Amino acid sequence: MMYPNNIKKEYHKKENTYYGNRGMDLEALLNDTNNYYVEKDKALIYKKPTPIGVIDVAYENHKKMIKKAYFKTHSTLDYNGIYKGKYVDFEAKETKNRTAFPLGNIHPHQINHIRSVIRHGGITFLIILMNNIVYLLKGSDFLEFIDHNTRKSIPYDYIKDKGYIIKYGYNPALDYLSTVDELYINKKEEIYGN
Repeated sequence: MMYPNNIKKEYHKKENTYYGNRGMDLEALLNDTNNYYVEKDKALIYKKPTPIGVIDVAYENHKKMIKKAYFKTHSTLDYNGIYKGKYVDFEAKETKNRTAFPLGNIHPHQINHIRSVIRHGGITFLIILMNNIVYLLKGSDFLEFIDHNTRKSIPYDYIKDKGYIIKYGYNPALDYLSTVDELYINKKEEIYGN
């Protein structure tokens, strides 16, 4: 597939194929999608950089290279921004597990952050790539599972039942804002736990 500026990207995946660094595939799709949203003035949503503190740098080939660094704080979720006057914050995850989404992929401080975003009236969700299907799982459905289960993973059946499929496309690559419109903008989202 050719994108603007003659950049070639392959996004169609086949079953039974190994894909190294699968998280970067979903991230690339979302970054392309968010760039499209910005170019079309539809939304301002960006990948959040992980805050690091630099300890040591070196110069190689006239470039400054970080040799030693540390994480300053826990990061919250992967992406945030604004859409139709609403704060949007979401995490993007991929799993090779075909039967369940491991909760070890989401840290306790991120769960607390999801609770806070909902409490303050923001829009928050997970985008999960599982079994070659991209799902949007509302933050409230994610918290409902966490609060009522002791499992260390979310069964795939729960994601299929509660999640919303985001289809692959050309422009944008993953139009998740259409689903956000359906779930949050065009109808009032109930605040979970209140």
